[in-house]
Amino acid sequence: MSESTDLARAAINGADELSVQLIRPTDMPAVVRIVWPLQSTMVNPKYFPEIAAMLTRLFAQAATTLAQIKARRRL
Repeated sequence: MSESTDLARAAINGADELSVQLIRPTDMPAVVRIVWPLQSTMVNPKYFPEIAAMLTRLFAQAATTLAQIKARRRL
């Protein structure tokens, strides 16, 4: 059995979603799982800078949330 905590989650282009999760199995060390869409995500080049910025914010949010969890307790 394992415990899962969402660190960050966002829609990439309105249809696809990317999530970052902290997984804490009972019998193994904790890991961070990045869940990518099953297929390639198509983005209009006009919107690519906005999508790239969103992905940067998503990973920053995940790193911040993980740091907060670590500060409260040891993984």
